[in-house]
Amino acid sequence: MGPRPLRRARPDQRLYAALDLGTNNCRLLIARPADEGFTVVDAFSRIVRLGEGLAASGRLSDAAIERTIAALAICADKLRRRNVALARSVATEACRRASNGVQFIERAYRETGIALDIISAEEEARLAVLGCHLLIEPGDDPALVFDIGGGSTELVLVDTRAPVPRVIDWHSAPWGVVSLTESAGGAGRDAAALAATYARMRGLIAESIAPFAARLPQHIARPRLLGTSGTVTTLASVHLGLERYDRSAVDGLIVPAESMRAISADLAGRTVAERAQLPCIGQERADLVVAGCAILEAILDIWPAERLGIADRGIREGILRRLMRDGQRP
Repeated sequence: MGPRPLRRARPDQRLYAALDLGTNNCRLLIARPADEGFTVVDAFSRIVRLGEGLAASGRLSDAAIERTIAALAICADKLRRRNVALARSVATEACRRASNGVQFIERAYRETGIALDIISAEEEARLAVLGCHLLIEPGDDPALVFDIGGGSTELVLVDTRAPVPRVIDWHSAPWGVVSLTESAGGAGRDAAALAATYARMRGLIAESIAPFAARLPQHIARPRLLGTSGTVTTLASVHLGLERYDRSAVDGLIVPAESMRAISADLAGRTVAERAQLPCIGQERADLVVAGCAILEAILDIWPAERLGIADRGIREGILRRLMRDGQRP
């Protein structure tokens, strides 16, 4: 359906907005164009777990829908109060997969006025790259950008020799932190059970991304890696020893891959209650973070980079850049 003009504004005050409704999070950015891209005016992020229970039922649950509608209502209020000129709102894997995804989209529009586009996995991957490619480390060889979501993981191989990277190949694995936890997570608390659960998760991810790895030329065995997701930003926060999350410290950070592996292994060996006690993880992420660790380690098993770039930016920033680049006007 594309971007939708909301309300007219004077050119010098024109604001743009991007809303990304994922399987786990609802996130909004409102920004105005600036010399070096854009300046953020307002933002909102809430864990809504829209895809909770989807793996078993094939449907969005009533409770998940209610949580998400409440978050979308807050976003709608921000859009109105900020007099946003042009906005685009997208929904990803949970709505792609759910049998009642379209009905949810229709209800969200009726109750909040926000018209969500259910985008393809390919567009999701391309928007993520557009939003974070400025953080890819310099180099001539291709780079691999990956986005660990709630319901899927997108991997994109890009040629970075042009100002805007060219997508060489991409792959969407049907596993994210929510779907993998619900399908392969275990309730065991002893070391053996925790290890078995983690191994099972890593095996599922390895199997799902193996076809993509097999397509890539052999000389791309060690591409530059850039990760964008709550998983990598959370692990980077643990690496830095932060007491609370600090985007300015995390976004653009380069972390030794072995440090990320060590943190992942440590978290995988802890119970949910033990993980919840750690700063920057807490109750909201304690049950899902290990699935993200398994996805990250499976990626590093296939592409054993020495360093990993961290991006706290992605689809929303990609939407904003596209809206501003195309110069669309209401």
